[in-house]
Amino acid sequence: MDKLNIQVSGEAGYMDNYCAALRGAGCEPVAGYCPAPDLRCGGLLLCGGGDIESALYGQEDRGSQPPDRNRDRAELELFRAFFEAGRPILGICRGMQLINVALGGTLIQDLPAQAVPFHGGGKGDRVHTVRALEGSLLHRLYGSVFSVNSAHHQAVDALGQGLRAVAWAESGFAEAVDFPGCPVLGVQFHPERMSFGRRRLDTVDAASLFTWFLGVCRGEDSAFFDGLDSG
Repeated sequence: MDKLNIQVSGEAGYMDNYCAALRGAGCEPVAGYCPAPDLRCGGLLLCGGGDIESALYGQEDRGSQPPDRNRDRAELELFRAFFEAGRPILGICRGMQLINVALGGTLIQDLPAQAVPFHGGGKGDRVHTVRALEGSLLHRLYGSVFSVNSAHHQAVDALGQGLRAVAWAESGFAEAVDFPGCPVLGVQFHPERMSFGRRRLDTVDAASLFTWFLGVCRGEDSAFFDGLDSG
């Protein structure tokens, strides 16, 4: 069987962990900063990173970090190309937020002070529990409540058209979103730092999430996206 290629978009010099996780799951990442869409790839992974320009979701700057407008523009184009082609898309942290913005949703630009120590800030990941929607993919993989890492100061607010929240942090913020009927999944946590060579014992093993994603990219497990797990 030919090696499955997955297009990866992220910040230059900061995609190694994502690529290592994809290789660990059995595919070949095609990574780049601001790449043009390559629909020869079986799926798209949108990496974490800096904040998305607030004007793209109709807001003034309310605590966002300076945006990388070139990356914003390129990843919106990537999302649209893969989404319109019906190809699987996995968004991680910023990638989940990019999916939401691309579909008309908004973001909380700077988490309230009481939430920041819980989700991010300082050095290294925080660890916290999340609650998964019954019948969702994350519920199927990890159960109702499970532990993940966390490193972010923004969060999804109003959901983009067609999206639903499928997991929540204890603070109430969406921790994952999907698009029933379409192969789109976004997670706020960082599975690339919870799997394979970066497996940690205080969270679930996220290798199964990458394995599932590659299976969908190969045309397996399509029933999940046919609305059979709509919750």
